Amino acid sequence: MIKHFRNLLGLSFALFLTLSLSAQEQAYKVGLLGFYNLENLFDTIDTPDVNDTEFSPAGAKNYNGRLYYDKLNNLSRVISELGTDMSPDGVSMLGVAEIENRSVLEDLVSQESIADRNYQIVHYDSPDRRGIDVGLLYNPKYFTVTESRAVPLMIYELNGEDRIYTRDILLVGGLYDGEPLYVMVNHWPSRRGGEAASARLRNAGALVCKNLSDSLRTAIPNVKIVIMGDLNDDPTSPSVAQVLAAQGKKNKVRKGGFYTPMWEFFRKGMGSNAYRDAWSLFDQLILSDNFLDENQKGYRFYQAYIYNPNYLIQKNGHFVGYPFRTFAGDAYLGGYSDHFPVYMAILKPVN
Repeated sequence: MIKHFRNLLGLSFALFLTLSLSAQEQAYKVGLLGFYNLENLFDTIDTPDVNDTEFSPAGAKNYNGRLYYDKLNNLSRVISELGTDMSPDGVSMLGVAEIENRSVLEDLVSQESIADRNYQIVHYDSPDRRGIDVGLLYNPKYFTVTESRAVPLMIYELNGEDRIYTRDILLVGGLYDGEPLYVMVNHWPSRRGGEAASARLRNAGALVCKNLSDSLRTAIPNVKIVIMGDLNDDPTSPSVAQVLAAQGKKNKVRKGGFYTPMWEFFRKGMGSNAYRDAWSLFDQLILSDNFLDENQKGYRFYQAYIYNPNYLIQKNGHFVGYPFRTFAGDAYLGGYSDHFPVYMAILKPVN
């Protein structure tokens, strides 16, 4: 049985924020950005040339409209709660993974619990063999999109000839409350075949993000960058710690570098997904160094969170203590996702 850790760190910091603002008589704007792997959010249509038959009424899972709308209702409940102890608007930007197409996101954002937030969608179809993509939901009250594109991850089998078709990296840029901000939403290749043998594939994803970041920093002064997603790697894995050189301690972040607030969670044994009775922290938020600059007037990083309330935890069965998933094999469990969502708060002083 896996040991479960509650996110007490995040809860205590939410309280500290209120007290510190009162003591310092300083008002702040609060921004909340997050990521959530939605665990196979498929519609019920068996689409030609897409490996989605199992998520159809004729498939092994007997997947139908009732299950689909139960899934949408469950996911929208979680999204509706993220960060509402800090802002009634909740998360203003949410990267998502394991979604079949744009239409499932349109159905998701129209759910009653989040419909009034008017979430907009950025999505492109990826060449992934399973037909799953990444996407971005954003609240136009906070963020204005000026650019978006799908950046292909060109990786190959060891023969150097056969391409491995996986998820593109979604690059979205714009203005967050007037400040230039770019977000990269990722779902890097899995550890199929073994962590070490497949590491080169995730390192390739990290290198694409690093190169994109270098180009953005050259082109746009003071641009802030967030790399988010299901990286299928932990904060200490080579893709994050070496290729991106993301540091887990603020005082080690160099100019032009990256900071990963998820490192501290991982150090304490906390995770966002579980496998073989061990926690992993594949769902990550990685920030450009200028989020840590206390001398700038714009948004600064405040705190990261793993959202893991009791109802998101499996209570019985083989996966007891794990995130409460929708299916175990072909058996419907009625849960939410096999990943916990992660999010972060950024603050901007109000003069």
